[in-house]
Amino acid sequence: MKRLENKVAVVTGASKGIGASIAKYFAAEGAKVVVNYASSREDAEKVVKAISDAGGKAIAVQGDVSDAADISRLFEATKDAFGSLDILVNNAGIYQYAPVEEVSADSFHRQFNINVWGSLLAIQASLKLFGNKGGNIINISSEAGKMPLPTGSIYSATKAALDAITISLSKELGAKKIRINSILPGVVETEGSHSAGFIGSDAEAKLVANTPLGRTGQPEDIAKVAVFLASDESGWITGEKISVSGGIYGF
Repeated sequence: MKRLENKVAVVTGASKGIGASIAKYFAAEGAKVVVNYASSREDAEKVVKAISDAGGKAIAVQGDVSDAADISRLFEATKDAFGSLDILVNNAGIYQYAPVEEVSADSFHRQFNINVWGSLLAIQASLKLFGNKGGNIINISSEAGKMPLPTGSIYSATKAALDAITISLSKELGAKKIRINSILPGVVETEGSHSAGFIGSDAEAKLVANTPLGRTGQPEDIAKVAVFLASDESGWITGEKISVSGGIYGF
């Protein structure tokens, strides 16, 4: 039997990168997947098609996670399509690196609104669909939350906040049979890291040099751990911050 057979999962920010990989791996393990996206409809539909072509079930639902109305619509679509919810993956996020002198109110609030408030909105909505059977929440955080990069003070703060939420809610929600954990990726090769010019740069080489396993991560490295955390195999794990980073020890 597949590890996520008959489970229903919402994966936010799942049109590309880590989110897309998680959605595909979940579907391969038997989950019905809601592929959330903010603006990349074509990419989200490609993820759904890949899942469908492999025999899985998925739908794409547009929504800005920082918008309460969009979140409500996302979870209503989940209920309409699949009837319930078992797993929430808070993957949607943005990063904007800048020297502290250049940090603007708009940049500050945009990062916190999506990375932190958006995750909280999704968690609130998921509780209504989990019901008495309980559920499973996975927050995609970052090693940057505990090892911040220069010029990354705001982004790092959002991920540290998300990890604090994970720990607090593990204590608050455990009695409701809801588990919640954070995955902390290290350096991962995605469309975003390519478009930012990071892949192939001196900065990437420096970070790989500080990674004992000696390479940049791939989205599937994160997805495989997400499957484990979403499955019954991790049934005695909650409130944890799990580094999936090749052992990186410095930025």
